[in-house]
Amino acid sequence: MSMITSTAWVPRGFAAPFPNKYKFDEEEFERIAALAKLQLDDAQEELEEAQEAEAAANGKESKKSKDKKKEEKDDDASDIEIDDDLKEYDLEHYDDTDEEAGEGQSMGMFGNVKSLAYYDSNKDDPYITLQDDGASDDEDREDLQILATDNLLLAAKVEDELAHLEVYVYEDAADNLYVHHDIMLPAIPLCVEWLDYPVSKPGADKEAPANFVAIGTFDPDIEIWDLDTVDCMYPNAILGQGGNSEEEKKKKKKKKKSKKANDEYHVDAVLALAANRKHRNLLASGSADKTIKLWDLNTAKCAKSYSYHTDKVCSLAWHSIESTVLLSGSYDRTAAIADMRAPGELPTRVGVESDIETVRWDPHDPNCFFVSTENGIVHYFDVRNASKDPAASKSMWKLQAHDESVSSFDLNPVIPGFMVTGSTDKTVKLWDITATGPSLVVSRDFDVGKVFSTSFAPDREVGFRVAVAGSKGTMHVWDTSTNAGVRKAFAQRVPELKVADDKAEDRLVGVNDDESSESEDEGEDEEEEDSDEDGSGNEDGESMDED
Repeated sequence: MSMITSTAWVPRGFAAPFPNKYKFDEEEFERIAALAKLQLDDAQEELEEAQEAEAAANGKESKKSKDKKKEEKDDDASDIEIDDDLKEYDLEHYDDTDEEAGEGQSMGMFGNVKSLAYYDSNKDDPYITLQDDGASDDEDREDLQILATDNLLLAAKVEDELAHLEVYVYEDAADNLYVHHDIMLPAIPLCVEWLDYPVSKPGADKEAPANFVAIGTFDPDIEIWDLDTVDCMYPNAILGQGGNSEEEKKKKKKKKKSKKANDEYHVDAVLALAANRKHRNLLASGSADKTIKLWDLNTAKCAKSYSYHTDKVCSLAWHSIESTVLLSGSYDRTAAIADMRAPGELPTRVGVESDIETVRWDPHDPNCFFVSTENGIVHYFDVRNASKDPAASKSMWKLQAHDESVSSFDLNPVIPGFMVTGSTDKTVKLWDITATGPSLVVSRDFDVGKVFSTSFAPDREVGFRVAVAGSKGTMHVWDTSTNAGVRKAFAQRVPELKVADDKAEDRLVGVNDDESSESEDEGEDEEEEDSDEDGSGNEDGESMDED
């Protein structure tokens, strides 16, 4: 099984030209050990609670009572006089761990890492006798380089029951898309959000641009990673109960854990994330626990919790001008518009016919927003017509965009009236939104399976590019200007944008398969004899007809 559940673009110029290699030093060891211990303590508590519950249900003795009896038995045994011949073997402490015996340290998670010697350079390692000339280091550094004209694409991926975030580099001029590095995740990822704010990075300039990512999964915690550091072992920060300090854990240790929603952290899967681009330290999250949380990235704590939805919160979007206004979509079939500065006030709402999938503000009209549903419909609302009663709010127009759920859609930030929709019916459609409503420009099947993500590139230089990913675990970037219908509809709206000429073939860029690349290299001589009919740089080597 392989699928991409969510994607996000990183604008040009934010990624470090040469990402740092992860360094495991004393300070990092202490940080990882503390985080790992908190998670292990949680797991141990849950295991003990489950064992006690099972024992109580079966009328058996619990593990704790058995341990207590064992301690009493050991105390009784300690009163017995030990034969002089056996004293030299110290059988009283036979079962003690090394740490209890005062020798060395425990062998738990990360417990033995500290005892390993690590060196900044192979030259300092006495066990490495064959030294390199530095050429390989230069080559590795060159492989990691990211140019100012490159975009990063983030893909939350599940592959063979392993969850990870793949960080792609998209080189538009070279028609190249490749995986730069990846990040292992603890659970199936559901949403990703790029952050331009340094989180838990001592000494970082808060005003300077940064390159981080927030990831929501089936776990209730939100992980934040530094995209400019490769091969990290642990996230920079964890938003939620898993990120609480040991002191806070001890305070709450006597309190029994509850799945009930609260004001401090999520207790169910995180379905949506939205970073505030004006108040860069604020991150909003929506969860299956029916709440919306507002996080302060300076403290990695929840600043405020909101509970005005009655079902799962699946999509969030900040207003581009009124930066404290948040649009949210829920399975309660309403979209809410709320000012986060007034948590006591009921938000205005609009209602739709089925569960909401995605919500978006119109980047070219601050008074309007879009809502897509699982019935395949896209609604267009004017916020000025919204009211406290969702049933009283009517959309300006609605579109039956697909036969199945509109799982993803996006509005082009550069070209007015340009919308893309993706559906579980496996098709991607481009729409021209006019004053009277939308009209279909082109419909395509990119063979990515059920479409879970469609998103336009954020930079003007690549304004016509759209990323598409889905249930087959593949990612494609399509230059929509190579389509005649798109050129006819949108080329004159932003004249300064570069558009493919009329003779250009369809331009679809994907990740090259290693095996196919090797076979192509082996048959290079044969290929030179044949003419390259498509010339489009497609992953499968077949030309795609223009719609």
